[in-house]
Amino acid sequence: MAEAGVLETMPRTMTKETELKKELEKLVKTILVEEDYREEVTDEATRILSVLKELKFKKSSKVVDNTVIPEEFICPISKKIMNDPVVLATGQRPQRLGLGIEPCSRALIRICICGSDLAETYDRPFIQRLINEGQRTCPQTQQVISHTFLTPNHLLQEMISKWSKERGVELPKPVVDDDADRVYLKSLLEKMSSSLSDQKEAAKELRLLTKRTPSFRALFSDSTDAIPQLVNPLSPGRANTHPDLQEDLITTIFNLSIHENNKQLIAENPLVIPLLVESVGSGNIETRRNAAAALFSLSSLDSNKLVIGKSGALIPLIGLLEEGHPPAMKDAALAIFNLCLVLENRVRAVQEGAVRVILKKIMDCILVDELLATLAILTSQQEAVQEMGLLGAVPCLLDIIRESGSERSKENCAAILHKICLNDRTKWPAVMEEEKANATLSILAEHGTSRAKRKANGILKILTRAASITHTL
Repeated sequence: MAEAGVLETMPRTMTKETELKKELEKLVKTILVEEDYREEVTDEATRILSVLKELKFKKSSKVVDNTVIPEEFICPISKKIMNDPVVLATGQRPQRLGLGIEPCSRALIRICICGSDLAETYDRPFIQRLINEGQRTCPQTQQVISHTFLTPNHLLQEMISKWSKERGVELPKPVVDDDADRVYLKSLLEKMSSSLSDQKEAAKELRLLTKRTPSFRALFSDSTDAIPQLVNPLSPGRANTHPDLQEDLITTIFNLSIHENNKQLIAENPLVIPLLVESVGSGNIETRRNAAAALFSLSSLDSNKLVIGKSGALIPLIGLLEEGHPPAMKDAALAIFNLCLVLENRVRAVQEGAVRVILKKIMDCILVDELLATLAILTSQQEAVQEMGLLGAVPCLLDIIRESGSERSKENCAAILHKICLNDRTKWPAVMEEEKANATLSILAEHGTSRAKRKANGILKILTRAASITHTL
């Protein structure tokens, strides 16, 4: 073990760094091999790591606005702080970084696990450019690249983000290299016609890229072949044969649908909407949720609403809502709402049992705001209004108007209740009793939103006429 005070007395030279590394190597071996090593061993290792870190910073750290940038944040190729750190597959184990761990302890962990200091991590556009140019060895380790997929280093990215926010350092804008991205996209899509293992690897990479890189999503709108190649591995009627592959590809479609120019392109492909509809009803819950989210995103275009409605999407969407998986329910509910903005789809939704499922969820206090909005739209259908009355909607709606803190919910309840009162006189007594007991509608007519006031006053006029007729009789 190094003698006490050695860290203070050794000169700051290359010799010092070499000797410290040798000493650290001995200490680490002691920690790994001996079960009953002394506590002082780890203390000494930590102190040496601290000095090595200081020396390393002085040799190779960069400075931005008088702020020292940790070397581990710098791309070995661009020599700039990384925006999108990725790990290159060379057969070495990827670096493990822990947020909240002291720097010297992180360094010890990296040395023990990897024997290197982030040597394989690069900023995506720069390493991607080298790969596209045909380089097949790691620029740092010179090891042969086992495959060209780049794994996001999420922990390092979080560390860079946290570090920059704490110090007020503005990160440089991400480098966009469309030519390099096009080449990479082409290579990934070609793997969709290759072996199953290649398809799965490419699907995972496409899922990550389309999630994190808006410019990558845009590339799909430049090619009419991209979408057909993407969905090639998914056979209609058997989309869930390989659930993990299905999940990655359906999620990629959802990511792509966020880009406005992709919405029509995706919907025009004769395979995609049927595959999404099939995936809402089959597959793991993440697949089903993302398929519903994709249908919601695509249905923002009016022309797509009709296409999606005709494909039979409402049946599995209503089923997914009824099943009750919390995250999936919201995506299904939003998709149903969007689709029902078109009259033809409202008719379909009522025929497929949407009123019963939606009203049950509202009564269970689930997604009340969202589902009341859909229920209000469905009141354009006489059959839906009658069904609401039969299923006990009136007391539920009055309770929400009286007790809810949501103005939006109160407004939609008043609109629905107004429709029911116009179409079913048998519901008037219950509304009258509520008004006598709590003045629920009178309060809403005075304090609600402008639309809520109109609907509440409309109901009160109906009740007034009803009372007048009863008194005359």
